[in-house]
Amino acid sequence: MKKTGIMNSRISKIVSELGHTDSIVICDSGLPIPPHVERIDIALKKGVPSFLETLATVLEEMQVESAVVAEEMTKANAQLRQQLAPVMEGIPIRAVTHEEFKRITHQAKAVIRTGECTPYANIILKAGVIF
Repeated sequence: MKKTGIMNSRISKIVSELGHTDSIVICDSGLPIPPHVERIDIALKKGVPSFLETLATVLEEMQVESAVVAEEMTKANAQLRQQLAPVMEGIPIRAVTHEEFKRITHQAKAVIRTGECTPYANIILKAGVIF
């Protein structure tokens, strides 16, 4: 049995298999997930687990070079956008329209669906390298 880190075997596997510039998505419970992208559904009930809790846990193991969010997050979920800054400290975040965000998800290796039920609680993480 694994002692530390991400206990979810599918998330742990995806993170360990990422190469430079590969991406994964962490999303709220409502984001449409492309049928050809691996869906890792960890939603248990409304709000559990939260988007921020899931993001912080993934960032403990994943080297992230940059991220993408929907520009609509700034107005529709300003509190989450502010809470995102310290979690993503030092990682550049690019904002695109929500429609563009959904197009970019088609290139992801996996989408991790949380129980988050607030608007635009979605992020695309692009893998960096540790050297």
